[in-house]
Amino acid sequence: MENDKIKDYLLVFSGKGGVGKSTVAANLAWALADKGLNIGLLDVDIHGPNLAMMLGAQDNEVISYGEDKIMPVEIRKNLFLVSMAYFIQRTDSPIIWRGPAKMKVIEKFVKDVIWGNLDWLIIDAPPGTGDEPLSIAQLLPDAGAVIVTTPQDVCLLDSTKAINFAKELKLKIHGLIENMSGFNCPHCGKEINLFKKGGGKKIAKEYEIPFLGSIPIDQKIVLSSDNGEPLVSAGDSPAKKAFLSIADKIAAGKRV
Repeated sequence: MENDKIKDYLLVFSGKGGVGKSTVAANLAWALADKGLNIGLLDVDIHGPNLAMMLGAQDNEVISYGEDKIMPVEIRKNLFLVSMAYFIQRTDSPIIWRGPAKMKVIEKFVKDVIWGNLDWLIIDAPPGTGDEPLSIAQLLPDAGAVIVTTPQDVCLLDSTKAINFAKELKLKIHGLIENMSGFNCPHCGKEINLFKKGGGKKIAKEYEIPFLGSIPIDQKIVLSSDNGEPLVSAGDSPAKKAFLSIADKIAAGKRV
């Protein structure tokens, strides 16, 4: 793969699991594609690849090209996906691999996929600062990073590790997103801070990185993910507006 075909790389990761990182990656990719940009999505969560289901493409297949190249799955005209989900025979089959095996398949995804001309390759990594994000940082030293957190203290603690990981590996940090930030009660209309609120903005300021925005809890996010239709693809809601605002900020900070 020629590097000049992909203008920028964006690693979406977190310090802790369960923060909605894959949901963020899927919706940002869709929102950027809506701007007319060519977007690739690379799911390097080897043990729990979920993007195919979230994008309604779990029944698709990658296509072999030549002896060692593969074509990504076309989600829509300008949005493409490669995921480990396409290389396991059953959805309930676990991937029981050590680090070197994961590194090898991630390297193949990076080097042997014919992505074509992309404005962004968005890479969805599993939580933590282990094999998968480290592999991406080593293979793509020019990659940028977006860190996803929730407002609760235990998650913020792990998010600071993710921030320092990106800094130590000299990744360009596009910013931090606070997900699950507030919830509007459908009965009384009042906001309930189930996981607190504002912690992400606080640590972004403390660690001197951009704060990209807060995404409120919304039942539509759950339903849309399960139905294979990203929240930003239809309708209107505060969470959708938050995703679109964050996509605007990322697009504005793009390297040219």
